[in-house]
Amino acid sequence: MVDTVNSLVARLHEVLVALLTDGATAVAPGRDGSAGLHDVVARATALGPDGTWLVGAGHSSLFGLAVARGQADQAVFHLDAAVTAGFNDCVVLHADPIRPLHHDPRFRALYERMRVTQADLDEFHWLHQEMQTMSREAQQASVDNIGRLDIGVSLLPQAPLPTREPNTLGVLITRIDLAATQTALRQAAVKADFQRSSGNTSLSLIDDSWDQPRATRDAWHADELDTRRQQAADARAFVERPGAGTTLVPCPPLGSLTYPG
Repeated sequence: MVDTVNSLVARLHEVLVALLTDGATAVAPGRDGSAGLHDVVARATALGPDGTWLVGAGHSSLFGLAVARGQADQAVFHLDAAVTAGFNDCVVLHADPIRPLHHDPRFRALYERMRVTQADLDEFHWLHQEMQTMSREAQQASVDNIGRLDIGVSLLPQAPLPTREPNTLGVLITRIDLAATQTALRQAAVKADFQRSSGNTSLSLIDDSWDQPRATRDAWHADELDTRRQQAADARAFVERPGAGTTLVPCPPLGSLTYPG
């Protein structure tokens, strides 16, 4: 099959979801999942200019893996390649795991090469804030599901991805990161909920003392929570700020941004 930008976007999404799902395994030496990312980079390179931003996406993820493994030289190598291919997410470069690299002159030089518009910077902040918010929502949903006796399965709501035309293609890279985070969190939540639902189904069939009235109440309560969570996710949709600048300028000084928490 001939690769296209859309097919490689789907492939990158699949690889990132697998990395997020594997957790600690994803950063273990020899089992880091980087083969899939290198494959995306190679195939995106073959697409020519249309695939350049996907090359940046692959290298930015490889940069993240190198940071997680404490491999500073590899991290700088992949960040260099990512920036060359259009990566400009200066917000993520202020996340706690990356801050130790702020003292590396090579990292600082790469950061200073990046350019961004204020409108895109606003979206970068929103994208990372949404990753953090959905992670908290997933944790809360897990707590709320403890002890539920009903057999319903709740989907973890997610805010819609922005549809504005970005000023820089680097925004598309972080949109893929958010989409992969949403998918991984939703899959994990659904898997856990199916296990609870299946267990409740089995118990209701063999336990004469099963509390069916409570199970019904739990189902109603879960539906109410699902509705409120979906409304909250819809309300979090990105809204472009009127008058936000669209002129390329240097990223804010290193250390001046706060990663959303």
